[in-house]
Amino acid sequence: MTEKIPLLVISPLLPEHEARLADLFDLTYAPTPDKRAAALTRDGARFRALLTIGVIPVSEEEIAAMPALELACCMGVGYEGLPMAALRARGIVTANGAGTNENTVADHTFGLIIGIVRNIRLLDQQCRAGIWRDAVPQPPQVSGRRLGIFGMGSIGRQIARRAAGFDMPIGYHNRKPMEGSTDTYFDDVVKLAEWADILVCVAPGGPATRHKINAQVLDALGPTGYLVNVGRGSLVDTDALAAALRDRRIAGAAIDVYESEPHPPQQLIGLDNLIITPHLAGWSPEATQNSINRFIANAQGHFEGRGVVSPI
Repeated sequence: MTEKIPLLVISPLLPEHEARLADLFDLTYAPTPDKRAAALTRDGARFRALLTIGVIPVSEEEIAAMPALELACCMGVGYEGLPMAALRARGIVTANGAGTNENTVADHTFGLIIGIVRNIRLLDQQCRAGIWRDAVPQPPQVSGRRLGIFGMGSIGRQIARRAAGFDMPIGYHNRKPMEGSTDTYFDDVVKLAEWADILVCVAPGGPATRHKINAQVLDALGPTGYLVNVGRGSLVDTDALAAALRDRRIAGAAIDVYESEPHPPQQLIGLDNLIITPHLAGWSPEATQNSINRFIANAQGHFEGRGVVSPI
């Protein structure tokens, strides 16, 4: 790009990534609601590109305040915060960071799986308290357990690859079967939960998937089953999950995402059959750098006439 394109960034950046984007673009960095509103009021007519993340809602009114906008990008794979109908009606190009953090998410997912099935969090606490193994129930093994994946996209496939090393049969639920897949397809998430020992949620957020993991699904998973959610907090009915964990209708859950984020889900905090991490399954220095590189490639591809690398 020969000219610096006016770019509005409304998601948090590391200082080195902010500096990199400032070198390449006419950057306005507005990661808080107040700064964002001020930037749109002051410079909305100038912005030709927008960078955000899927969990940050962007309103149609904010898009309307940027009449020169040509490109809207999300750093990760999710884009549920973008008003897609309004963007498409204007012909604004949309792109995401699909594939940039899939290895990190899959690694973290397997950490959660092993952690909750082997009860590592509680074992650590008990060991620090002087409790020896003879007084502790034997935790189950992970190898050989049936792994159900709700949302077999690129991240789901990376999780399945890792599961192969644990000799885990794979089942999955998508809107339709994947062509050429040898894994078992279930046309309903309840049926998948009935089959699975461990149900991993990697599906996107949005109205179509809200509370797909409800009391019925959790009861289908059963008292020896485990839930892992690294997709979006909205996938799981938090009250239903709290009740299932409290009543031991499922064995345990490990979640990286939750409906109340960034505030802790108070219904779950006191439960000892839960592991929770603060929505960082996709965060690593490597993944974040990949995401920045992908945005740059998408922006350069669009503004230099080649097209974006990973269109939505």
